[in-house]
Amino acid sequence: MTKTCSPQPLRNCQGSRRPGWEEADGEFWAPGGGQLAEGISHLGFRLLRKISMKHDNNVAFSPLGLASALVALALGSKGQTRAELESGLGLRELTRPGHLPMHFRQLRGSLALNQELGLMQGSLAFIHRDFDVQESFLHLSRRYLDTLCVPVDFRNSSQARALMNYYVDKGTWGKIPQFFDEVNPSTKFILADYIMLRGRWQSPFDPDLTEVDTFHLDKYRAVKVPMMFQAGKFASTFDKTFRCHVLQLPYRGNASMLVVLMENIGDHLALEDYLTPELVDTWLRTLKTKKMEVFFPKFKLDQKYEMHQLLKQLGIRQIFSPWADLSEVSATAKDLRVSKVLQRTVLEVDEKGTEAAAGVAAEITAYSMPPVIRVNRPFHFLIYEEPSRTLLFLGRVMDPTAL
Repeated sequence: MTKTCSPQPLRNCQGSRRPGWEEADGEFWAPGGGQLAEGISHLGFRLLRKISMKHDNNVAFSPLGLASALVALALGSKGQTRAELESGLGLRELTRPGHLPMHFRQLRGSLALNQELGLMQGSLAFIHRDFDVQESFLHLSRRYLDTLCVPVDFRNSSQARALMNYYVDKGTWGKIPQFFDEVNPSTKFILADYIMLRGRWQSPFDPDLTEVDTFHLDKYRAVKVPMMFQAGKFASTFDKTFRCHVLQLPYRGNASMLVVLMENIGDHLALEDYLTPELVDTWLRTLKTKKMEVFFPKFKLDQKYEMHQLLKQLGIRQIFSPWADLSEVSATAKDLRVSKVLQRTVLEVDEKGTEAAAGVAAEITAYSMPPVIRVNRPFHFLIYEEPSRTLLFLGRVMDPTAL
């Protein structure tokens, strides 16, 4: 009979620490917070392009959540395996001993203090119970990234699936009850991250003004959607190079959704090849506030990605192979490799706000948008925390009626 694995995490030990990752006495400070946010954005835009090569539908994921997962894996790896992870993050200048995880710890702490924003993050490392996991990995992953390590008997796949879904369901307050559909009995290590946003608009839309309207999928097809309406002061700009409107919808707690709407239907996919932190920063610097009327669709996105397949395309391969060096996770385990990196993002936008469970030389000038703007065709969105410019969520809405 297979021994059951009760829903208890591995002990978060306060014992030995790995040399090179210790925190200095007192408050740690090192330059690079802006570089960290920029690196997270670069990772997000690169992944958006990879996803777009295979999918032409709705997209929603969390660049911050994925970056946190990669740092968690880096804490458990050595040699070429860790080098690939650091290179994939694009943060080589922050990879001196202690700097990168420390910056993530500071960022997560800062976001957690912003209670008005309503952001909640979690990281779960499900490791086969036969492996002797190092106390230093348990301590460091919890200390820097709040990663909870859970022993799982993957050989009993149905029980493993139920246990892992239990943890994700609990961490997301029931928003994601079925994260895992199936589990391979030969699995050794699965890393899952989740991030929830319970954002509230700074100026909520009036539900009584929401009416069914037309959303144009392309030049030939359209669907009917609940379209919210608000008249007031909004910040916006117009990019003459890409011929797109950029609209800022602020949340409480110093965060915003940036909506990018192409002037012509069908041009939205071409924009993705040019999205960079520098371009977005230019948009933000050229926003101009004026009175206007905004029509914005209600929508809900539920997207799940096997991030390990996308990460391989970014050059992060060894950690998923039999040659992975995860000796910082377990010094005795053989053939320990990461089987999957999964992310599921549930994003719901309504009148109250958002509830979620995930270089071009452009000629840009401040532009007075039309008195009325209708977001009635495919658009991109970026949800970011303003003080740090951290990209929390990224995606596009092709069809607001499709999950």
